[in-house]
Order: sequence, then structure tokens, then C-alpha cells
Amino acid sequence: MDHSLTQAQAFWVTAPNQGRILAETLPSLAPDWVQVRAHFSGISRGTEGIVYRGEVPASEYQRMRAPFQQGDFPAPVKYGYSSVGVVEQGPAAWIGREVYCLYPHQTRYQVPASALYPVPEALPPRRVLLAANLETAINGLWDVLPRIGDRIHVVGGGTLGCLVAWLAGRIPGCTVQLIDTNPHRAAVAAALGVDFCSPAAATPDADRVIHASGTQAGLSTALGLAGFEATVLELSWFGDQAVTLPLGQAFHQRRLTLRSSQVGTIASDQRTRWDYRRRMTLALALLNNDALDVLITGEDPFSALPQVQARLAESPGDTLLHCIRYDEPFDTDETRDV
Repeated sequence: MDHSLTQAQAFWVTAPNQGRILAETLPSLAPDWVQVRAHFSGISRGTEGIVYRGEVPASEYQRMRAPFQQGDFPAPVKYGYSSVGVVEQGPAAWIGREVYCLYPHQTRYQVPASALYPVPEALPPRRVLLAANLETAINGLWDVLPRIGDRIHVVGGGTLGCLVAWLAGRIPGCTVQLIDTNPHRAAVAAALGVDFCSPAAATPDADRVIHASGTQAGLSTALGLAGFEATVLELSWFGDQAVTLPLGQAFHQRRLTLRSSQVGTIASDQRTRWDYRRRMTLALALLNNDALDVLITGEDPFSALPQVQARLAESPGDTLLHCIRYDEPFDTDETRDV
């Protein structure tokens, strides 16, 4: 047996605001499992920033576990959920196939074959990294129940907000505004075929407002833009941050609904017919659109991941989805940290 196939490296959050690449040895492959050699993984900078900074609230330690997470919050923990690679061991039908898996940042890993999603041939592997965020966007729109012709505002132009706006913009007759304080998001919105504006310039009286900025100011903006008896959907995750809202203003007079959405549970109206696999398969199919490449804004080698995570957690700048590539030789006995 080629012993190099049993060696792997993985990124761990070893303490709040500290990360290391650690070596590990993979066990013998279990029946009906596969071994994947990673090509790319994606950093979901909002959630992963909260994990990196140690801001997961204690009440959510179990509910916020990612698939195949190792360790426990706050640390040490191996966390992440967007990986693309090729199957190098396992059932013959899977060998050599490009696959997507909800797995942390790791050079090679083992999972049940049932956890894999074949990458459609037409999709560039880097774009597939958007699948987890797009799945969340799909679930959010299911929760907010948009209707043909609605005025839909999306507050927060991160990866998730951009994907929600893009999906909403494909509903016939809907007018979609992507709202963000960063003027550089205007070019992204244009590429996705939706309008962009600052919070101050946003049109009031929206039928549906989706909040995805992860900030208290953004959620206050979302409430202020909602029309009479409109729904404001909260897609952000604030971690352990407390949020103060202006509910003493027009919230009651306008009979607003503030609703949460979270990808871990399928939206109630879809739950009797949809499961996680069907939802993810839909997300992968919807990624067959070149316009979405605008959401991949950076790339680094796996060896730089500790520094990249630290930088994005502190100051993400204009970053949307950041890609990590696995195309370099690794010293499996080496650890790297920051």
C-alpha cells in the first residue's frame, strides 16, 4: 500500500484567534466509504470568522456543529463545510470522480460515499464551493415566501446576501435591491443582474426584506425598509453578540414580522417533500451560471490557511468567497500556525 495515501493535513482552530495546520494519519478505509484528495475548499468568512474568534455561544455548541467537524467549540476544533476533490479510494463506481463534500479544510479525508455529491461536468470546481452558501440562500427564500412582482430588498452584500439577491432577481416581476455600505458591491450586483444602493438611498416599503449583513445596523436598516405587514427575514448569524433593535419606532404600527431562517432545518413549507440531498442537488444545478464567478474574490494555497483565516477574521475587506487550493507538496510531519 502507498503509505502517502494515509497521510493528511488539516486546519484546526486551536484557540480563539489561533489556527494551525496539523498532520494526521488516516485509518484503513471502511466498507462503503471513500477517500477524497482535496482540490479546493472555500472559506465561509462570516461563520468561520465567528468560529475562529471563539464567538460561538455555549448554548449553540451542539446545534452549530458542521458535518464531519472534529473537536468541540470553542477550541480545539476542525471546522469548515465546502470541499471539492477527487475520489482516490473506495467503491469502483466512485474512483476518479470529482466530488463535493461538506467537509473541513483538509488535504485528504474519508467519508461515507453517501456524503458525496458528484460535481456536474459543466461546473468549474471553484464555483462549486458556493454550493453551501447557495443552499442557505435557497432555504432563506423558501422561508420568506416571495411572490411574483414583489419588491425585495437584501441588506448585506456578502456571499450569502449576493446569492439571495441573485436568486430573487430570477423571480418574474420582482424588483431586487442589494443594499450595502461598501460601494464596491455595486459592480458585483451589476454582474448578478440586480440593483445596488447604499442604505440611505434604498427605496422604502419593500414587500420582503432579507437581512444578511451580520450587523446590528444592518438589521435596523432592514426593519426600517419594510412596508406595512411585510416580513423581515434574518439570515445572519450573530454568534454571541447581543443585538439591540428599534422596536419602539414603527415596528408595531406597521405590523412587521421578523422571522429567522437557518439552513440546518429545511423550511417548513418544503419539509414534507424535500430532504437535504434534494436541496443540495438543486443548489449544484443552479450554479451552472458564469455570472456567479464574481463571488469568488481570492485564492491562496493551503499552506497559507492559518494566515488567511486570521486576516479574514480580523479585516475581511472586499472578500466574498475565498478559495483555498491544494496543489502543492506537503510535508506531512510539519505543522504551521499563526
